[in-house]
Amino acid sequence: MKGLEVVVFYDAGEEQEAHKDAMKLLEAGAQNVRVVEWPSDAPNGSDINGRLVEDAQGFEGWVAEIISATKPVSDLSYTGGTGTRGRQGEPDTYFSYVPEPVEHRWPTLEEEAYCGLPGEIVRAIEPHTEADPVAVLMNLLCAYGNAIGRGAHMRVEGDIHNLKLYTGLVGETSKGRKGTSWSRVRELMRSAEAEWSENRVLTGLSSGEGLIYHVRDRVEGENKNGETVILDPGVKDKRLLIVEPELARVLKVMCREGNTLSADIRQAWDGDRLQSLTKNNPMQATGAHVSIIGHITKAELLRHLTETETANGFANRFIWLMVRRSKELPFGGEWHKVDSAPLIKRLTSAIEFGKLPTEIGWTEDAREIWREVYGTLSEGKPGLFGAVVGHSEAQVLRLGALYATINESQSIEAEHLEAALAVWDYAEESACYIFGDATGDVVADQILEALRAALPDGMSRTEISHLFRRHQSAQRIGQALTLLAKTGRAYCKRVKDTGGRPSERWFAK
Repeated sequence: MKGLEVVVFYDAGEEQEAHKDAMKLLEAGAQNVRVVEWPSDAPNGSDINGRLVEDAQGFEGWVAEIISATKPVSDLSYTGGTGTRGRQGEPDTYFSYVPEPVEHRWPTLEEEAYCGLPGEIVRAIEPHTEADPVAVLMNLLCAYGNAIGRGAHMRVEGDIHNLKLYTGLVGETSKGRKGTSWSRVRELMRSAEAEWSENRVLTGLSSGEGLIYHVRDRVEGENKNGETVILDPGVKDKRLLIVEPELARVLKVMCREGNTLSADIRQAWDGDRLQSLTKNNPMQATGAHVSIIGHITKAELLRHLTETETANGFANRFIWLMVRRSKELPFGGEWHKVDSAPLIKRLTSAIEFGKLPTEIGWTEDAREIWREVYGTLSEGKPGLFGAVVGHSEAQVLRLGALYATINESQSIEAEHLEAALAVWDYAEESACYIFGDATGDVVADQILEALRAALPDGMSRTEISHLFRRHQSAQRIGQALTLLAKTGRAYCKRVKDTGGRPSERWFAK
């Protein structure tokens, strides 16, 4: 709906719900949104289909007339629907497709996160930018982890964890200052690692094949004389930082049938080997070192992060962080007056240190902290929140090793691990803020919202079925109810109806 003029046309008696959805459309970028108001004598539940049946000949004129009387949503203020009072009949109960998550407080980043060189850089930049310090910090860690390539790493059992991160910065369009947070870090990284900054920082994810192409291997073949020739020189530098100002576009692309982008992004986080199996243009990449910084709004993330991407583990490869404008600087700060040379010198040294093929170890103090927190980190958590923080222990390990490496230490020390845990605590609080207590199952979430609205009376199976207007099978609804019961969000009671027979009734907890 971005850029369009939209008229929201609901059933009579549902004006308040129409107003809510109109506000969502404005938030999503619609140019102008108006809401239809039914005549006061129209009974609750009247809809345009019924009007068409009643008066097919006059239908077009009636629609034009009622639309011409609409007002922009900005001019309306609904407290219960202007045309609802006094109508005959009962309005249909309406439930939004995407439930509003439970409100959580804005997350807080603890001081431990500003450990060593990253903290000094963020503190130096902070007075001269409107960007959130959290965004500046994560841009720096993500960029640094990519610039050092497959040098410093962690080993867990048989798996090697290179220090690459995927981070999703979640904030309001333009007001979140997500792009500003990257520009300051990009400037420092350009001074410290110019070739990488100029050639290995890209944008425009659209397909798995496109991702592989930018880290592809050299391809050799034979000419007609049997001599070895280079068919494709490939890419020598396998470092690739993708900065996506429109991560919502990427999520929409992944929903297209046959698109392999989600699978390739997941594989790039897990390891270093990527392969395209297309018949006409097969490619492979070995030693790939891919990192991602994505920008998205909360509404876009909730709308486009599908059940599939949640279930297959795409979401939990990312560290999702809520960000917002930290202050107002009408004249943009005075970063140009800051002597950044000492910080650039130390960052350059840290990058050279990180490029060395060093296996990052542990100090005994850090080991003790890790033993205490490992059980909590590795426990599964319920719902959509649990799905997006499902790689918590691996993410904390990478963060801890990054803090150690950027501070030129071959071992994770207690302060490095505490810094990593502070960042992860902020990420978990962000996930709560974004996803609330949603289950990740859209049918279950819609039922749960309905059950909460129906308290204290609850709902019968028949009433629950009516929510979906016969678009969901009894089996699918049963699966959703089972999930709600297993996760402690709802429970079932047997009650006697007027005929004396017991029936099933569901209640939200």
